[in-house]
Amino acid sequence: MVDLDEQEIIKHAQQGDQEAFAKLFQIHYSFLYKYVLKMTLNQQTAEDLVQDTMLKGYDNIKKYNGQSKFSTWLMTIATRLYLDQQRRKKREWFWQKNEAEELSRSLNWQLSYKGFEWSDIMEGFEKLKSDVRTAILLKHYYGYTNEEIGNMMGIREGTVKSRIHNGMKELRKELVQNG
Repeated sequence: MVDLDEQEIIKHAQQGDQEAFAKLFQIHYSFLYKYVLKMTLNQQTAEDLVQDTMLKGYDNIKKYNGQSKFSTWLMTIATRLYLDQQRRKKREWFWQKNEAEELSRSLNWQLSYKGFEWSDIMEGFEKLKSDVRTAILLKHYYGYTNEEIGNMMGIREGTVKSRIHNGMKELRKELVQNG
């Protein structure tokens, strides 16, 4: 699943070559940052989470076995770190929700989706719980299967289906009410 050049870089990184890991960081930073930003809806949180992901990736590079893409492995780390962070910060939910609303208003993405502006979708998207938002993002934006999402989030495939179904139902309801 990993191309030969990247596989070679990973092999060197697993042997302790810091330059090889730095190269992996460069290759995957932009992709990972965009994913995390969409998941968190907060630039500062996204930057911090990407840093934490790369540190954890560096510490655990020897555990990477090549069964999935390296980017998927990093996304799994980022997703789990984010979910852990959300569990620890439940008391701060109200504050984070306000920040997410503020960020979504400041982002002016020119993407049209079934006749709705992306900003309309974002208003509903930000109201979803973070675990539901993450499952929908992984499924519909990044194209992961329910099984892959379950593995990334550490939940059962049925739970993934349920979160996606209920989240999409909430989004549709929100779009109809506001549209």
